[in-house]
Amino acid sequence: HFLFVISLGLLLVILAVLIDCVHVGLKILPHTHFSCLLFFYLYLFFGRPGEQKHLKELPSLQWMHLAVVACGNRLEETLIMLKSAVLFSYRKLKFHIFAEDSLKPEFEKKLREWPSSYTKKFDYNLYPIAFSVGNAQEWKKLFKPCAAQRLFLPVILKDVDSLLYVDTDVLFLRPIDDIWRFLKEFNSTQLAAMAPEHEIPKIGWYSRFARHPYYGTTGVNSGVMLMNLTRIRNTQFKNSMIPAGLMWEEMLYPLYQKYKNYITWGDQDLLNIIFYFNPECLYVFPCQWNYRPDHCMYGSNCKGAEEEGISVLHGNRGVYHDDKQPTFKALYEVIRDFPFEDNLFQSLYYPLQSKFLDTVHTLCGRIPQVFLKQIEKTMKKVYENRVIVHMGANYRY
Repeated sequence: HFLFVISLGLLLVILAVLIDCVHVGLKILPHTHFSCLLFFYLYLFFGRPGEQKHLKELPSLQWMHLAVVACGNRLEETLIMLKSAVLFSYRKLKFHIFAEDSLKPEFEKKLREWPSSYTKKFDYNLYPIAFSVGNAQEWKKLFKPCAAQRLFLPVILKDVDSLLYVDTDVLFLRPIDDIWRFLKEFNSTQLAAMAPEHEIPKIGWYSRFARHPYYGTTGVNSGVMLMNLTRIRNTQFKNSMIPAGLMWEEMLYPLYQKYKNYITWGDQDLLNIIFYFNPECLYVFPCQWNYRPDHCMYGSNCKGAEEEGISVLHGNRGVYHDDKQPTFKALYEVIRDFPFEDNLFQSLYYPLQSKFLDTVHTLCGRIPQVFLKQIEKTMKKVYENRVIVHMGANYRY
């Protein structure tokens, strides 16, 4: 009887999808698959998260650690980044939030306001801005306020083995579980992973303007950085200052002193210098894991995103807050405005499609499938898991 009811229900859902497509098909972007609607109806059929009484607790697996540094007016950006992480990830998350003292009460207040169905998926620690070597004021003003804090994460988080650091202007369009898996692809010498700064050397900043050593042919971008902190703490790094290797903490300030008059992008430049002298220590992941306006504003040049869609969006240059790149701004605003326990397709994906129709006059807006492909897959997996868990629970009970 159970299988008969489920089969009949699925048949009715498919029929409803086909009928609905006739009515709304013209409003959907050409690349959207009917399967989106199928999962939308399955979601309605089996209920919203708050209505599911038999959902299992998350398994107590190893934490995934996510670090961010927030200073000045970065509170909202940081919260939206954390929200995107919680929405789609499966394993439990541990947030390490480094923030100015004035921001800490607001972080605690906002995170407590999130619904329990999501707060049970993460834990967090708040830390002061602190630099263990050198002049703290120099470090704090390097490039952007507090950005240099990421250089000291291996020193401060001594009990953390591995960590994903991201800038505040990052959005996850798929589970953090997926980028976390790159740690298993590290060989015996690799201890960090970043994406290239550019895909095309002739338009790359480092290849044209850098006055210091940098990694590879285009340099790397440090806005998304996966780290094995244990290896970083235990490695002696080759350098241009002394013949012998230096440990991470003892290398940072002398390195800054040597190159401070030649660097433009602060801590990112220092990381490029470090991995120029230690290329065997770096794993380079594809551009779709750190997708920035440079990947589409001069024409699409991230092949991985064209094939698989964007995995991690990096809205640098303040594009979430001006009208220069409305495609990036649309994604930020839709995730910001999404009510946690609403239907993802109805309250996030469809509004996103609608906003994208207003961006087709821009180079980035002409490739909506690049922005939508991965997040569509992610939401379908979320619903698929909910439906399977719900059906299994009904079958048991």
